[in-house]
Amino acid sequence: MKILFCSVGRRAKLLKNLKESNNKAEILATDCSNYAPALYSADKPFLSPRIDDPSYLSFILNLCKDNSVQAITTLIDPEIEIFSKNRDKLFSYGVLPLCPSYETAKLCFDKFEMYKFLTERNVKTVLTYDSLDNFKSGLEDNKIDFPVFIKPRTGSASVGAEKIHDLTQLEARINSHDDNYFIIQELMDGEDIDVDVYVDCISNKAVSAFSKKKIETKIGGASKTISFKDDKLFDLIKKIIPHFSFYGPIDIDFFYKDGEYFLSEVNPRFGGAYLHAYGAGVNFYELIQNNINNIENSEEFGNYDEGVVMMMYDDVIIKHTSELA
Repeated sequence: MKILFCSVGRRAKLLKNLKESNNKAEILATDCSNYAPALYSADKPFLSPRIDDPSYLSFILNLCKDNSVQAITTLIDPEIEIFSKNRDKLFSYGVLPLCPSYETAKLCFDKFEMYKFLTERNVKTVLTYDSLDNFKSGLEDNKIDFPVFIKPRTGSASVGAEKIHDLTQLEARINSHDDNYFIIQELMDGEDIDVDVYVDCISNKAVSAFSKKKIETKIGGASKTISFKDDKLFDLIKKIIPHFSFYGPIDIDFFYKDGEYFLSEVNPRFGGAYLHAYGAGVNFYELIQNNINNIENSEEFGNYDEGVVMMMYDDVIIKHTSELA
């Protein structure tokens, strides 16, 4: 397996796990900074242009061609749309793009469009408003009350997310940015759930899932989690996935409240806490390998133990400047 991980940043352990899973795999990695630690867990590290550079796509396509790359993925949200928009072009280079269709990618990146999409399909989700005026109407109709939660409509990594306690504070925060910058959401006080899901690239069906409760969250992601299993949740995921066009690993956030699961958002890439799934024996790399070889994966849910805890910590990479990408 020759796989290219783009914009790898700090995700060194993810690449190391792949090497543990398949020591014959050749891992290529890119980042726009040669100080990105994860570059040095790859067999071939490459310094890339920024993803907003006009030459970026050509750089990636040439890299794939020159190195006979078989699959590609990115580890940051803003890059997903670039690859999704160019799925056919990547296929023409013999590369399996582990990313959703362009329409699905846009839905995942725009949290209010995702809210509308889910409610139209009767999928329980977090009550969301796209403007201060609409929120005030909901407040008057007793559909929502303070405290509430705000976040950028197209943000990622929890940047700009904030708990708001009253209307004065809300108006100040909303008016400090352009219109439609923030969404306003019901503050969910239930359990915070994270699920790693693999969607088969041939059948377009969810074939594997690893669910975990968040114990602690840092830097926009879960840093301590504990595994659990619930057939109700697995069945819900199987029903949700056909509404989209996902391919490969995705990360779904839910809230569990009053006996029901509420979908919060979907990150169509390896989640930051997929390390927990791998450590508990749920190996998405094998599923990717099968899809590269045009083998459809069979469904296998719940093949792990409950009560397995992940505790994330920092590590370091030491290199001489002469060894940098």
